[in-house]
Amino acid sequence: MDNLEEIQKLANICLNCKTRPCVKGCPLNNSIPDFIQAVKQGNIELAYQILSKTTVFPAICGRICPHNKQCQGNCIRGIKSSPTPIGKIEAFVGDWSIKNKSQLQKYSKSFNKKIAIIGGGPAGITCAARLAQKGFLVTIYEKSNKLGGLLVHGIPDFRLDKKIVEASIQKIIDLGINIVFNAELGKNIFLNYLCDEYDAVFLSFGANCCQKMEITGENLTGVFSGNELLETKNHPSYKNKKVAVIGGGNVAMDTARTINRMGAKEVFVLYRRAEKQMPAEPKEIADAKHEGVKFCFQTNVVQILGDKNEIVNKVECVKTKLVKMEGQEREIPIDIENSNFFLDMDYIVMAVGSKPEKNVVETLGLKLDKKGYIQIDENYKTSVEKVFAGGDIAKCTSTVAWASSSGKKAAEKIEEYVCNR
Repeated sequence: MDNLEEIQKLANICLNCKTRPCVKGCPLNNSIPDFIQAVKQGNIELAYQILSKTTVFPAICGRICPHNKQCQGNCIRGIKSSPTPIGKIEAFVGDWSIKNKSQLQKYSKSFNKKIAIIGGGPAGITCAARLAQKGFLVTIYEKSNKLGGLLVHGIPDFRLDKKIVEASIQKIIDLGINIVFNAELGKNIFLNYLCDEYDAVFLSFGANCCQKMEITGENLTGVFSGNELLETKNHPSYKNKKVAVIGGGNVAMDTARTINRMGAKEVFVLYRRAEKQMPAEPKEIADAKHEGVKFCFQTNVVQILGDKNEIVNKVECVKTKLVKMEGQEREIPIDIENSNFFLDMDYIVMAVGSKPEKNVVETLGLKLDKKGYIQIDENYKTSVEKVFAGGDIAKCTSTVAWASSSGKKAAEKIEEYVCNR
C-alpha cells in the first residue's frame, strides 16, 4: 500500500471540476471529487464514508475496474494530460478502511421483512449489503463454500489478492447477514420455497457456462472452457505444451496468463479482430505480452483438429479483414479467402463469452430472453411475483462495478416493493 503522502500527491492532480464527468463515467456514480477532496485533506475515514455510500468494494474496484473506460476515461485532465489516477486512490482508501477496521454504516431503522439473495457474487453481495444496512433481514444462499463469485473463482490471485476480497466481504457479513453455503438453486433449494418463506427474492447467480463457436472439433479431448478453468482451477499439465486461447476479453487474458505462469511451452491468443478492438483492458493485454503470451490478431478459428484418438493436435485458422458495414458501429471481421493456415497445438481454451446454465434457468418458470437470460423490467422485477434479478443472469453486467450497480439499484426497488405491500 502506498503511503498517504504519495497518494495525496496523486489526489492533488484532481481539478475538482464542477461538471464531474468522472462520476457520470462510474457505473456506481461514486462521488469521486468529494472522496478525493477528503484524501487531499488527509481525512481517509471521511473519504471511505463518502465512497461507501455508493460502493461496498473500494479496495476491489480500485484495482480491477476498467478505469480508462469508466471514471478515469472521462477525467477532464485526460484531454490534454494524464487523467487523475482515480483507481489507485480508491484502492488506497479501501485498503486503509480494511487495515483500520472502518465499518459500513448501519441505519437504526429495522424492518421485519425477510429477503433471500441467491448467489454471492458482486451483484448479490451489494444488494444484500444495502438491504441489511436499511434494517432488512437478509440471507444469502451461495452454491460454493465461499462468497465472492468471480472475485474468488474467476479472477486470478495475481490480479486480485484474495485476502482483500475476504476482508471486503467480511465488512458486509458484519452487517448481520445470514449466509447459507452449499445451497444450489434447483438442487437443494427451490424458488417456490423461497417465495413462500421470504418477502422478496433476488436472483444473482452467474451466467458462467462457456459459449461455443459451433465449429468442428469443439468436443475433442484437450478443448477447455476458460471460465471453468479459472473457476475450478482443475488444469491439465501444461509442461512443454502449446496452448491456444480463443477470445479477446479479460477471461481470455486471465486464462492465457495463468496457463503461461503454469509452465506452458507457448501460449497464443487468437482474436478475430484488431488489438484496438479487444474488450480486454489494455493493461491486461500489455501484461500478457510482457509475460510472453503471443498474440495472433485478425485471426479466426475455422476448426479444431485431432489425432486418431480424438485428442487435439492442431487448429485451422484464417486471416480476417475488418469491414465497416452499414448500420454497424463496430467493424466486422470478414474471412480472407485462401488465407487459411494451421497451428500445432496441444490444448485449446475457449474464452469467447459465457451464457446462463440452461438446465437451471429453464426450470424456474420465469420469462427468458432469446439467449436464455432472465428478463427483468425497469424495476429489476421478473415475470414472477416477489422475484427480482440482476447481475450476469439478467445480462446487466460487464464489470464488477456494473454488477454491483445492478445489485444496488435492485435493493432500492426491493425496498420499495416490500414496504408498499
